[in-house]
Amino acid sequence: MSDVAVKAEGLHKRYRLGSVHGPQSAIGLLSRGMQGLFGRNTEDCETRSIWALRDVSFEINRGEVFGVIGNNGSGKSTLLKILSRVTEPTKGRVLINGRFCGLLEVGTGFHPELTGRDNVYMSGAILGMKRREIDRKFDEIVDFAEVEQFIDTPVKHYSSGMYVRLGFSVLAHMDPDILIVDEVLAVGDVRFQKKCMGKMEDVGHHGRTVIMVSHDMSAITRLCKRAVLLSQGQIVREGSAYEVVNEYLYMGHIKPFCEWPDLLTAPGDEIVRMRAVRVKTESGTVTEGFDIRKPIGIEIEFDVLEEGHVIVGQFSVQNEENVVIFIVNDRDPAWLRRPRAVGRYAATAWIPGNMLSEGVHTVSAGIMTEDPFRLHCDTPRVVGFRVHENGTGPTARGDFTGRWPGAIRPLLKWTTQYIPT
Repeated sequence: MSDVAVKAEGLHKRYRLGSVHGPQSAIGLLSRGMQGLFGRNTEDCETRSIWALRDVSFEINRGEVFGVIGNNGSGKSTLLKILSRVTEPTKGRVLINGRFCGLLEVGTGFHPELTGRDNVYMSGAILGMKRREIDRKFDEIVDFAEVEQFIDTPVKHYSSGMYVRLGFSVLAHMDPDILIVDEVLAVGDVRFQKKCMGKMEDVGHHGRTVIMVSHDMSAITRLCKRAVLLSQGQIVREGSAYEVVNEYLYMGHIKPFCEWPDLLTAPGDEIVRMRAVRVKTESGTVTEGFDIRKPIGIEIEFDVLEEGHVIVGQFSVQNEENVVIFIVNDRDPAWLRRPRAVGRYAATAWIPGNMLSEGVHTVSAGIMTEDPFRLHCDTPRVVGFRVHENGTGPTARGDFTGRWPGAIRPLLKWTTQYIPT
């Protein structure tokens, strides 16, 4: 146990639905009596239960950054409550080795009538920091939150961004051995979110154990070495963060086609409306799985409703880390700068084989017009597909096994010349 910071053993958590003890009013007692007369099992009605966690077990080593992901309702919050000792498991146990703190909510302990300075001390005390510890870190907390000018102003006058920045700064400057981070990196603007990510990376590099829960898959893959995927209260997958995130994105979260049969609800306007986006093979089969060596077709189907416009389809491909790999516009010479007649069109672009890396990719599609430029519809992450490698045939990997990093994996032509010395 000396190298293990957190160990969960067979965790179960059951929540009862309805009243456990039954209604106590006169009307309630009468109702229970009537239900008994008519043969209803009142006890069963009042003690129905759900299992929020079922047989969850894992170990987290000292100094490890560990991710927990899953859909809403998968049991993540219940697990965090058990780890934070907010609630007890119905069965099983958790062993925690070290000082523990949970970043479950930004602004814990803040009072709107108190100044930022007072709230830093009060929130820090609630979270377990001693006064001399807060004194030592106060300037660093305020500087990180970028609220120096307003630190002696009641926080009720703060903007929402200032409020969450100060709250996160207090949480992030604690020094526990084990830290839980629950979706608090999504605070403030984009610049401050990057600052938060940098702070969490720094926490991990200093040897503290971090348990991170987030719907931001790029944060999980960037910060965590290992992760677990929860679904309906059970662990579906445990392993490297990259593999677990890949599994999560693939579990019903992507589909190779999206269609809008109703013209009125289809994305677009009075000029053009998108009717479908599909991912297909060379033979025209719509599928979500592609051999890394095979071409991938992205088809955008649309209706032109008004003549006289140069229509341009566009799509971008993102990987599971939310990195945009490329963006392409329709440059078909048959329609380049040529207005289209009213009617339906299907434009397909082909991604060559041996270009994309393994993993899950999503496609965002849009339609615009030129002269002047106007975007008529934009459908982010509308379809997706998975690229896999079966280990046979010519690929950039060759005989190498294991994870091959990189957003793309081109099979390039090599020439080698012997140079006599």
